[in-house]
Amino acid sequence: MSIPSLQPPGPRRIKGYRRLIPSMTALLEFEAVARLSSFTLAAQELGVTQAAVSKQVKLLEDTLNARLFHRLHRSIKLTTEGYALYAVVAESMQRIAGTFDKIAEGTTEQELVLASTSAFSQLRILPRLTALRQAQPDLHLRLVSTQHHDVDLAVRFGTGRWDDGTSTLLFDEEVFPVCSPAWLASHPAPHTEQDLHHAPLIDSDATLEGWITWNSWFRALGEAPPRLTYQLRCSHYSDAVQAAMQGHGIALGWGRLVHHLLESGELVRVTPLVVKPKDAYYVVVPTGRSSSGFVQILTQWLRQDGTREFA
Repeated sequence: MSIPSLQPPGPRRIKGYRRLIPSMTALLEFEAVARLSSFTLAAQELGVTQAAVSKQVKLLEDTLNARLFHRLHRSIKLTTEGYALYAVVAESMQRIAGTFDKIAEGTTEQELVLASTSAFSQLRILPRLTALRQAQPDLHLRLVSTQHHDVDLAVRFGTGRWDDGTSTLLFDEEVFPVCSPAWLASHPAPHTEQDLHHAPLIDSDATLEGWITWNSWFRALGEAPPRLTYQLRCSHYSDAVQAAMQGHGIALGWGRLVHHLLESGELVRVTPLVVKPKDAYYVVVPTGRSSSGFVQILTQWLRQDGTREFA
């Protein structure tokens, strides 16, 4: 009676990665084309010719026996098969790149990269960070700007309809005038829109889609304000909030961002007037990234801040 061999099957029966994936270069170049929606831009980024990129993508299509892109007159678009492949490749490349960075920096701790505006980071995340670290000591957070590409999740303000990831609603928003208690104690309190027209206002630039300035705030109330009196104008919303806290005038308070300052008494509401934007805050998990584990924990933490219902 013969004893079955314990040796692995012969080479012809082994499907290693090299046999299943004929070219890592092809995957790298496919990822660039899919991310940039352009063969030309992908070639420029990779430092090769457009013909070389096209050849590598064609190699993948021939291997898979499937079209990965719809080649339109002036643009390209991922097919269903192409989108499925891109989702996996993008996640894999991001994780590989992240691991390279961590090893090069001498750390391999699990780190979650969260992108947001500087205002959201400074006014909402940092004041509550101690509580998060106490509740999740194993969660290592890295805060980056919204222009950063290699992120695990991002906080955005808008409609929630973005094609580069999966959106989850955090909360809506309310916008109302705020100032320091000292300013209100030493100036006549404005009660109407007309009073605010002539008050020393602090404004910030509309750097985001859906962001509200004093002019758009008045228009949302049905007012067509005259030329407003600006005490100070800032590029960054967090600077406008700091200026209001220091008594330089009246700023627009975004309720979700200044709630802790209202609770502490560093800011006060000036009037009951309020505008509720149509847009809201969302957490976006980029295509190819996992939404499990610490991502879900952080999403819940961002949402559950203990604020009371708005009046």
